[in-house]
Formats: sequence, structure tokens, C-alpha cells
Amino acid sequence: MSIDSLAHQFITTQDGTRIAYKDWGQGQPIVFSHGWPLAGDAWDAQMLFFGLNGYRVIAHDRRGHGASSQPWDGNNMDQYADDLAELIAHLALKDVILVGHSTGGGEIAHYVGRHGSSRVAKMVLVGAVPPLMLKTPANPAGTPLDVFDGIRQGTASNRAQFFMDLTVPFYGFNRQDAEIKEGLQRSFWLMGMQGGIKGEYDCIREFSEVDYSDDLKAIDKPTLVIHGDDDQIVPIAASAELTATLVKDATLKIYEGGSHGLAQLEPDKFNKDVLAFIQA
Repeated sequence: MSIDSLAHQFITTQDGTRIAYKDWGQGQPIVFSHGWPLAGDAWDAQMLFFGLNGYRVIAHDRRGHGASSQPWDGNNMDQYADDLAELIAHLALKDVILVGHSTGGGEIAHYVGRHGSSRVAKMVLVGAVPPLMLKTPANPAGTPLDVFDGIRQGTASNRAQFFMDLTVPFYGFNRQDAEIKEGLQRSFWLMGMQGGIKGEYDCIREFSEVDYSDDLKAIDKPTLVIHGDDDQIVPIAASAELTATLVKDATLKIYEGGSHGLAQLEPDKFNKDVLAFIQA
């Protein structure tokens, strides 16, 4: 028995992919969807906090990431949303709080757009990629394609170094007076390297070039949008500020000076804000 099998439970999806997940506690379920190139372990501080506060907490590793299978094909947002739907159905979850960070924000939005919101109570989008990261004539505040091509190249040619370097802007460690947390950098690197290179490479297109506008318009549940105004990975002007106008019942909460990894850097503040939103 491997260490991974001790740490996780698994479901096998319709296409034979094994999706790893953790399922702890009792109460109203909260499902956490992680960012790229991480895994469910990125939500450790939230899993513990909400589990101790009377919630059932579930975090899965997206296919190609973490302890899940590393299929060559199927690394696209339609399949990610379908995998999430299979997990939610397998666990017979209802009245779910969906929390998605970065790519995970796209995943939970696309889940609703593709499968509806009948099982959902509320949603939290944090540092999330919707509606569209890519700069286009209709989305001038987006990020140019050559930036994402650089991410592809870094992942393909030397992802070990690229992932370590990425922690610096991800957590804002390049800002003046920033407290560099080496343990957080190492944790990010370990999660990134645990995933499969093909799935991580394919996922770059899914977080950068997919337009989630219609998914956001389909969300009909109260939604908290949390974003740092110093997010260097997903700039706020092309993401949260637009999302808050597209989701019918959205509340935008801006973290002044907040980085892309704010839930990990500021867990006490983040957890408190999310708890207040859930209980409201």
C-alpha cells in the first residue's frame, strides 16, 4: 500500500481515470478546487479550519495533478467539470459550498455551466481565472498570449526550476518588505512536481484561453469573489472585477496588497471571511 493510498480516497471516472480526494468531518459539505499546478493539499489550512468548525470538507486532485491519474488525454475543462460532477454525485453531496482558486475557480464555474446548480448552496471564487485571462480585442485588460506560451515553454523544458521561480510572483515574494516563506515555496514545488507534466502542460490552455463568461452568467447562487489587488498571476481588472458584474448575486471582496496565493498567505483572514459568507 502506497503512502498516497493511505492519504487519499479515490473514485474511478467513466473514462477510467482515478481521481484522488480527501473527505473529512461532518456537516454541510465544502468542496475545494485547487489552482495550477497544485493539488488538494493546497487547501490544508482551510480543510482543518472548516472541519473543526462543523463542516464536511472535501478536496480533490484534478486529473493530471497531485495523486490522481496522469492520463495523456482528457486534460481539458469540460472533463475537469465532469470529474467534479462525478465526485459530487458519488459522495451524494447536497447543499454544497464550492470554493475554487485560480484554475479551480474556472472549474467550479464550468461545473455549474455544464451540470447546473441543483446541488450547490453558495460559491467562493478566489484569485479565479474567469471570465477570460487571455488578452483579446474584446478583453484588452487580459494577458498576452506570449506570456502563456512562456509558461508552456517553462513547464515543458525545465518545470522543476520554473515551478520554484513561479512561487516568487505567485506569493508576492518579489515585493518590498515581503516575508519570504521558504516552506511555502517548497510545498508549492512538491505539489507541482507530484503532478504529471502532460496534464499540467495541457491545463495551461484551460486556465488561459477558455472563456467562462457564459458559466458565470449561469451561476444563480450567492457568490463571494475574493481577489488580491496585487495579484501578479491573475490581474484583478480582467478577472474578479468583471466576474462581479457577470454573476447575478456576487459580492466582491478585495484584499489590499493581496497576492495570488492569498488563501495560503493569509489563512486566518481568508477563513474568517469565507465563514462569515457561508453563515450569512
